[in-house]
Amino acid sequence: MFGRVVTRKLNATTIRRMSAAAGSHGDSTKLWKNISLFVAIPLVAVMSVNVGLHMKHEFECPPPRPEFIAYEHLRIRNKRFPWGDGQKSLFHNPHVNALPDGYEEDEH
Repeated sequence: MFGRVVTRKLNATTIRRMSAAAGSHGDSTKLWKNISLFVAIPLVAVMSVNVGLHMKHEFECPPPRPEFIAYEHLRIRNKRFPWGDGQKSLFHNPHVNALPDGYEEDEH
């Protein structure tokens, strides 16, 4: 009998705690709202500025392009591209992408 009373008392306490935790839903919502406003948004802004500064540096002084080596298995053109002169891919970058016979001349 004593065991039943203790078990009933523990179960009632557990149920009260769980219902009290469910009532504190507003506190966790407030916490995540504050984390979003004061941590996440400023962090995204700082990282955007950081990336922008690095991209500015890349545009000002691009890395040197590698030496052209005419490997047989690279830059194979079995069929011409349907745009331009047929040798350049759709997203062709003359500084990085070589044609089958070498790099294009730079305007720099």
